[in-house]
Amino acid sequence: MYRNLNFREPISHVWPPRKMMGLPEAYTRSSHDAGIAAAMRRLLGAGTGLLAELAGVVEDPGQTLHSRLAAGAVLALLGDPRIQPLSPAMVDICAPGPVMLGLAVEDLARACRDMAPLGVQPAWIEKECPMHAVALTPFRIARYPVTNHEFSLFLEDTGRPWLPTSWIFGRYPAEKGNHPVHTVDPEAADAYAAWLSAKTGRAFRLPTEAEWEFSAAGPDRLEFPWGNAPMEGVANTVELGLLDSSPVGCFPGGNSVHGVADMGGNVEEYVSDTYRPYPGGRVIIDDLYRISPDYRIARGGSYTRFLDLARTRRRHGRNPNSAVYAMGFRLAESL
Repeated sequence: MYRNLNFREPISHVWPPRKMMGLPEAYTRSSHDAGIAAAMRRLLGAGTGLLAELAGVVEDPGQTLHSRLAAGAVLALLGDPRIQPLSPAMVDICAPGPVMLGLAVEDLARACRDMAPLGVQPAWIEKECPMHAVALTPFRIARYPVTNHEFSLFLEDTGRPWLPTSWIFGRYPAEKGNHPVHTVDPEAADAYAAWLSAKTGRAFRLPTEAEWEFSAAGPDRLEFPWGNAPMEGVANTVELGLLDSSPVGCFPGGNSVHGVADMGGNVEEYVSDTYRPYPGGRVIIDDLYRISPDYRIARGGSYTRFLDLARTRRRHGRNPNSAVYAMGFRLAESL
């Protein structure tokens, strides 16, 4: 039965991993997931009261980080009551008028000095220039990024082939059901928003770059979602050393002034805009631009990147030639 296989090529080239396991290319839910969750509830005696208690622990700044992560890990398997796929938690954002976004040219040298120890090149920071005014109409933004659980329902319902590459062998990671989905393409993020809009009759979409930045930085134009200075333990960036995604909302000390979680770490988040220089700025021809001049902008940093990407003004994107880009997304909603 093996005589037609060319073993000089990697086996995945002739027999995709899912086919090797007898699985279809599109996502199919394992029959074991619900059984394991039910067994855990029996073992722990977990009723709705315990689930609510654990959800409170996850976002309680008075708890230790390890306690918050542990509570989130248990909820991932039991069912996290904070995750409501057809009615995601949203935060209303209403700017008092035109808002100033981006980085003032006179602040460029300072920002470059601050970020130089992390290997940041000046051109990367220059993408944030110049500071400019944007008029924002009222909108909603999701409190959390879209999770693995939510994305799995989309794949199951639509049969679309966008399996995240972070799902090993295409298996849905039930133990990370309340972690942000990542390693997806921007087209998959757009399709998810369109699917949820059709399911609910609401106007979900990805946030614009300006909406995302204002939601993270607030009216005071903070450098990070939590303030103007780096802080330890408030974001899941590579400095933390977790080296993995985390349950959404586990870093309440890093919430934005609007109460939006995980805008400074965990996974990077696509917005709806492709890269363009800001009004009055110049095109930055870096590796991302050379690969794809109209690459989709991502914001917010991740567990695979240093703290510089958690800056609220930082403009980034996915390099398809690198495996260390943890790209996810969160929803916005037009009012």
